[in-house]
Amino acid sequence: MKPASAGTVASFRPFPHPSPADSRSVFAEIERSTAAMAAEAASLREETLIRLADRLISCASAMAIRFGLGGRLFTFGNGGSSTDALAAAQLFLQPPSGRPIATTCLAAEPSLVTALANDVGFEVVFARQLAALSEPTDIALGLSTSGDSENVLRGFEEASRRGLLTIGFAGYDGGRMAECDAIDHLFVIQSPSVHRIQETQTTLYHALWELSQYALARQTRRDRVG
Repeated sequence: MKPASAGTVASFRPFPHPSPADSRSVFAEIERSTAAMAAEAASLREETLIRLADRLISCASAMAIRFGLGGRLFTFGNGGSSTDALAAAQLFLQPPSGRPIATTCLAAEPSLVTALANDVGFEVVFARQLAALSEPTDIALGLSTSGDSENVLRGFEEASRRGLLTIGFAGYDGGRMAECDAIDHLFVIQSPSVHRIQETQTTLYHALWELSQYALARQTRRDRVG
C-alpha cells in the first residue's frame, strides 16, 4: 500500500491507509450490520405493538379522559430517556385535531433540575416539580431504560399521591418499575439492547399520541351530540 500523501486526513491516522479491496470489505460489513439492526428493530417494534395493543388502547382512553378535563402531560427521564421525554412532550403539542395539549418536560429546564439536585438531592428532581406544578387531572409519563431510576420512581410515587394518571416505559424485565404500585400503565420493552429499547419506546409514545387523540376526538363528538 502506498503511504498517505502529506496533508490528507489519512496522513494523520496511526494505521495504514486501507486499500480499495479493504474498503469494499469494510463497507460490505457495515451494510450487512446495518440491515441486520434495522430488521431487528422493526421486528421488535412490531412484536411489542402487537403484544401491548390492548393495554395501549386502554391507556390512551384514560389519557383522553384527562385531556378532556383540561389535564396536562408531564414527562420525565434521565440521559437518553430525557430526550425521549422532551420529544414526547413536543409531540402532544401537535395534535392532528388542532387542539394542543398542555405539556411540560420536567427534565428540560436545567435551572430547576440543577437547583433541586444541588439543594435537595437528584432523586427528587422530578417529584418536587410534580408536587409544585401538577393537579389531580394531569398525567405523568416517565421513561427509564433499566426501570430502576430512583428519581423516576420518586416522580411516580408523588404523581400517584396527587391523583395523576401515571404511565411508565421501561426495558429489560421492567426493573423496579415493574414492582411499583404507583404506575397505572406500564409498558416494558423486552430486549437486552438499550438501543432497541429506546427506539421501541419512541414507537410506543407515538402510538399513544395517535390513539389518545383518536379517543379524544370521539369523546368530543359524543359530548356535542349529547
